[in-house]
Amino acid sequence: MLRQIKGDPALRTIPVVMLTSSREESDLFQTYDLGVNAYVVKPVEFTSFVEAVKVLGQFWRSSNESPPAAPLT
Repeated sequence: MLRQIKGDPALRTIPVVMLTSSREESDLFQTYDLGVNAYVVKPVEFTSFVEAVKVLGQFWRSSNESPPAAPLT
């Protein structure tokens, strides 16, 4: 899915956050090579998971600078 999103000129600027249970370096490197914007290892405990998702949402709403919209061609 990441390969398709980042390979499509109309979609590639959509930020993609990989939320995963994997701590494998190969997964981390592969997803960044494919253009992921953030790689977050999700906590196992539910309340910690909910908190991590809240913090992530707050970051994207308040701190992230998105690219301007591309002109329509």
